[in-house]
Amino acid sequence: MSQLPGKATQGRSYDPDLFAPLFAIEDRHFWFRARNRVIGTVVRQTEPLMAPGYRVLEVGCGTGNVLRVLEQCCTRGTVVGMDLFAESLRCARGRTSCLLVQGDVQAPPFDTGFDLIGVFDLLEHMSGDAQVLSILHGLLAPEGRLLLTVPAHPSLWSYFDEVSHHCRRYRPDELEGKLSHAGYEVEYMTQYMAAILPWVWLRRAFAGLVDRTMGGDAARSADLALNELRVRPVMNEILVRLLSGEAWLLARRWRLPFGASLLAVARKTGRGKCSS
Repeated sequence: MSQLPGKATQGRSYDPDLFAPLFAIEDRHFWFRARNRVIGTVVRQTEPLMAPGYRVLEVGCGTGNVLRVLEQCCTRGTVVGMDLFAESLRCARGRTSCLLVQGDVQAPPFDTGFDLIGVFDLLEHMSGDAQVLSILHGLLAPEGRLLLTVPAHPSLWSYFDEVSHHCRRYRPDELEGKLSHAGYEVEYMTQYMAAILPWVWLRRAFAGLVDRTMGGDAARSADLALNELRVRPVMNEILVRLLSGEAWLLARRWRLPFGASLLAVARKTGRGKCSS
């Protein structure tokens, strides 16, 4: 859900024409607000563990919605945002003064280590996620940390994942295994977006049933997915309130037993066992 769903372009996971509409809703939409609160909480816990002058990289920084949170939390170091698309970086420039770099995670334009790398709802878009984790491992300084979020539970797969060009949703044990295999030690992993899990399941199950009944064409699926990202003020604020306590729980390293998304903090410990 890191990008608005759109029509696939050849060799791309996103439609660059939709960065501007995404930029317009992120500040208000409950999902992005809740995710930023959770990410900010975990980054503020991690930041004191790094020596002054540390380097932070967000891979797939998109429109800068999370990058500005990293900039606010990481005042003793340097924060860099990288994205594949120039269109998204133009939006990000309106939110942050961080260094912005256009680059591909599979061929990153860096040769020095980062102390913290953030990857927020990007890994599920990559067909070779094990290879990406290995590449990120190589970008980290010794004992550096990877902070990532991904959508949870294959059972929640829906039209939204298809329209968003997701390759998968993750089980907790699956994600932990892939991180371990790539040379990370998982320090903390939890599900989150717990309060909206029943709503997500019911909404997508019902909408998917209607979509199939109506013929299940791609245009209708795209409309359904876009509909989830519209901001409806009353419902939006109810969902913001429902999710507001999760950051407090994660700050105390609670492991929530269910949720629509996963968050992991993983430390670089070895060379990894695979690169593809």
